[in-house]
Amino acid sequence: MKNTDTAGKNRAYEQIIGSFKTRQNGATPADIAASTGLSLNTVKELVPKAADEYSGRLEVTESGEILYSFPKGFTSRYRGFAPFLNRFWNKFVKISIKTGALIFKIWIMVMLVGYFLLFMAIALASLFLSMAGNSNNRSRRGGNAFFGMSIFNLIIRLWFYSELTKSLSPNARNRKSSQPSRPLYKAIFSFVFGDGDPNPNWDAETKKSFIAYLKEKRGVISLPEFMVISGLKPDEAESAITAFCVEFGGSPEATEDGTVVYRFDEILLGAETAKTQNDLPLLLKTQQSFSSNPQKMNWWFSLINGFNLLFGTYFLYNAVVTGPIVVTRQIQGIYGFVYTFLTPYMNPLPVIAAALGIVPIAFSILFWFVPLLRRFLQKKENIKIRFENFRKFGFSRIWKSPLSVKKTDLNPMYKEAAPANIKEAQDKVLKEMGNYVIPEVTIDDSKNEVYIFADLDREKQALEKYRASVNPDASSLGKTIFDSRE
Repeated sequence: MKNTDTAGKNRAYEQIIGSFKTRQNGATPADIAASTGLSLNTVKELVPKAADEYSGRLEVTESGEILYSFPKGFTSRYRGFAPFLNRFWNKFVKISIKTGALIFKIWIMVMLVGYFLLFMAIALASLFLSMAGNSNNRSRRGGNAFFGMSIFNLIIRLWFYSELTKSLSPNARNRKSSQPSRPLYKAIFSFVFGDGDPNPNWDAETKKSFIAYLKEKRGVISLPEFMVISGLKPDEAESAITAFCVEFGGSPEATEDGTVVYRFDEILLGAETAKTQNDLPLLLKTQQSFSSNPQKMNWWFSLINGFNLLFGTYFLYNAVVTGPIVVTRQIQGIYGFVYTFLTPYMNPLPVIAAALGIVPIAFSILFWFVPLLRRFLQKKENIKIRFENFRKFGFSRIWKSPLSVKKTDLNPMYKEAAPANIKEAQDKVLKEMGNYVIPEVTIDDSKNEVYIFADLDREKQALEKYRASVNPDASSLGKTIFDSRE
């Protein structure tokens, strides 16, 4: 039965599309019903789906009817080869990024810690062999020992001072109980890659806020209200709410004076009572943070990376400048120790130059470059987030009092909604709302510009009148007439 209903709706939907294709100037649902023979309710149910799929445009006629037109033609946003290829490509890129990021993370962990331990082992081995070297050459042994002791000192500071003393601290147990320590690899990833999207469920949260507001407002919402909830510009908001109509069973309606409102009767059919809220919900995005690590921990990661860079530069420099050396019983310095150690097995020069020089240098540069690039991109993204939050705040303020809006009224109340250039953001938000309804601009006694959105105020009054006409009991489920337990 269900498959039959679906097939019937699909046939009806194709009939509606075919009818629209023959009408270049658009049509009302009544026109489509007349040309297809479908019921008006079926047409009203499926036309929003067509408007969403083919980027339809909504207009209100003088008689108060909704007129649908398709100025962009009938290229589907969801069906056909191009949308399929786009979805496939987006999925492929998403999976590739996740896979690449995982491999890159493992590589970074191995490189940072692995090279640090390798260089530390080389330095310690060189130190001990230097101290046990030829006692007849005291000055040379003393020089090598001094250099080795310096390296050993650095290692002690880098590793034990940063980690061991924490566990010996009297407050260590309290810290561990109140703040569980993160695994080392997660801390390294946090420094290099950050901690991911701080708003991972943003679409779901927006929809929940949208539905909660509908439940309180008798299932009716205007486009400016949706702009406040979504934070979208008028043209983007119109496209998005059309998609919401398809997803949540809504439809555009025209009030007596021709104002377009969106009605979602099916949303009201719930057992839960709507929570009372007087104002529009102002859902703000969280800005991205660089890392959840303590600043000191990130400093230590940078220092360890610098340690690897120092050793890599040392080995590459000696491989280029010193080059081959004569292997003797007396080992001279760390480079001499490694060269002597590798000589019986291979040609040590290219191995030292590549494995102990070029590779750690390249990695160390990359290890710093990625966070620097991420910080740059993060800064741009946070600028975008703050403006989107500010747009919500600005639209909310304009909608609340459309007959008297000053730029000073648009000063943000929240840090997350405070762009760096407030004046520029105020002008942009006023211009975006002006693209929806053109305001009248006057000057008050204090020589401040006052924006009067008279058409927006009329839309607001028409909306409230329409809402008042909606039966408040429409969302009532009524009495239970069947219970499976009985």
